[in-house]
Amino acid sequence: MKKPELLAPAGDLEKLKIAFLYGADAVFIGGKQFSLRARASNFGLDEIKAGCDFAHERGKKVYVTTNIIPHNDDLDGLKAYLTALDKIGVDAIICASPIVIDTAREHTDLEIHISTQMSITNHESVSFWQERGASRIVLARELSKTEIKDLREHTDCAIEVFIHGGMCVSYSGRCTLSNNMADRDANRGGCAHSCRWNYDLYDGDEKLNHDSYFAMSAKDLQTVQHISDLIDIGVDSLKIEGRMKSIHYIATVVNIYRKLIDNICDDHDIDLPRYLLEIRKAENRLTSHGFMEGMTSIDQQLYDMRSEQATQDFIGLVLDYNPDTLEATIEQRNKFAIGDDVELFSPHMETMKFRISDIRDEQGNAMEDAPHPKQKVIVTIPFPVRRYDIIRRIKT
Repeated sequence: MKKPELLAPAGDLEKLKIAFLYGADAVFIGGKQFSLRARASNFGLDEIKAGCDFAHERGKKVYVTTNIIPHNDDLDGLKAYLTALDKIGVDAIICASPIVIDTAREHTDLEIHISTQMSITNHESVSFWQERGASRIVLARELSKTEIKDLREHTDCAIEVFIHGGMCVSYSGRCTLSNNMADRDANRGGCAHSCRWNYDLYDGDEKLNHDSYFAMSAKDLQTVQHISDLIDIGVDSLKIEGRMKSIHYIATVVNIYRKLIDNICDDHDIDLPRYLLEIRKAENRLTSHGFMEGMTSIDQQLYDMRSEQATQDFIGLVLDYNPDTLEATIEQRNKFAIGDDVELFSPHMETMKFRISDIRDEQGNAMEDAPHPKQKVIVTIPFPVRRYDIIRRIKT
């Protein structure tokens, strides 16, 4: 059984490292030009090079999004930018415009992936772009497993499928709500997520929503129960969405899918309830299987509710550990206190539970709690841990 690539998002260099350490085979990142997600941190050329160096030292890959729908005044510097990416050693670019594709083919040796923004839903479209230099197609998110299987049987081009993350209520992200309502162009990196706003719904002058606000967004995508089928179909790359998500989200989601893919391909028993329980620790919105089982119903939408729930589970990132004193230096990410029951989440071992017994600052002063974001504190952990391991509060 061919093992597919696990492709993860990375909004900055720290997230890139976390994605690789927790099991990603490749990451997709955005540069400061020609990339959607304009509000993400994004990478300068020096950071892209650092990310590629980190990846290639570990046998991993980096793809750069160049997937805006450019207007004339967006094209300044395109050739120079693409040739710089080529020189750095970027493994591929993700494109949604013929001008970007043609410029890359004419002036670089960059591998070209066609973005989901192109709404590719059939094998003839796959062949069209393959004949024009594309080596991979990121399929539209509106395809069912049956349609993906039929498409796979009619092409030898590499195909990539989204398996987790935010879903756009518009077809393959071709939305203009944000443009009209917030003067922020979704297809040039400025989406304001207008579909998630609260609205009143009227039929003429009659207000129809009396007990709740109306919204029109889709639930987030979560496909744990469908990964085995996608692997059997022969999908080449399984893609997680979320360049603006936290390192806790990236670490948790990437590691769960990593273990799931490996166990399926190694023919091990699969405990789906356990994977589902673990992946919920990173969710802050309701999820569904999207179009995996066919046309969506109201169960896959958020027509009359908002589902965001703030999570405080991620409390610290391990920076260092002294095995002689059992002292770990951690960077605080959410408030925690002596007596809290927590767990250590790591790509190197099974999740371990312990209780916070002491907290000290870097000068050794005792503390009752750690209230300050990103403060470095020292705690006792009764077993070996490594840099970039994550500490999470246990929900009761």
